[in-house]
Amino acid sequence: MTVILVRHGRSTANTSGLLAGRTPGVGLDDRGRAQAEELPQRLDGVLADLTAVVRSPLQRCAETVEPLVSARPELPHITEPNLEEVDYGDWSNRKIAELLAEPLWKVVQQQPSAAVFPGGEGLLDVSRRATAAVRELDRVHGGPDGKGLWVACSHGDVIKAVLADALGMHLDQFQRIVVDPGSISVIHYGSARPYVQTVNNSGALELPRPPMAAGATVGGSTGT
Repeated sequence: MTVILVRHGRSTANTSGLLAGRTPGVGLDDRGRAQAEELPQRLDGVLADLTAVVRSPLQRCAETVEPLVSARPELPHITEPNLEEVDYGDWSNRKIAELLAEPLWKVVQQQPSAAVFPGGEGLLDVSRRATAAVRELDRVHGGPDGKGLWVACSHGDVIKAVLADALGMHLDQFQRIVVDPGSISVIHYGSARPYVQTVNNSGALELPRPPMAAGATVGGSTGT
């Protein structure tokens, strides 16, 4: 089973230097809308194979997948609360430049598993809810033959946490992963382990062949 993780397109908060969090009314900016319009074309090679489109409840994710949903209107289009943005609590809708001076900023960078946002949630809780949701959704939408391919549209820190889990990384290392607005990352959940096939892809998706049932190829993949 394979999930295509899509970070929402660039938002008005991204360009304003704000930490939007769950602040309502945050949509895509002009670049973000262009990224959304490009998404079906970027997924053209696998568009016919998709089994579902799942997204965070927030506006910027809804706007990002709208062209994709229009291209495949018969697909299940699911809103999943556990893919929602981090609840940054009192940090929400504040300038990131101001947050750099907060003592918690260093914790977020150096030991994110210990970071709990004032009035919000902890990054460890985010990792647990998002990872559990993706694995369960993958079980449901993987199809009876386990070859299902589905899309999950979420947010930067949420996707990074899911990727860290798939890579077998401790959450404290997840700041090493870059997930830009509009980017695509791909995880194949095999019977033995997850395989991360793409991270932070900003172009057309060329999906590699899933690893052999026996495991990873010794010496490296032989390509498609």
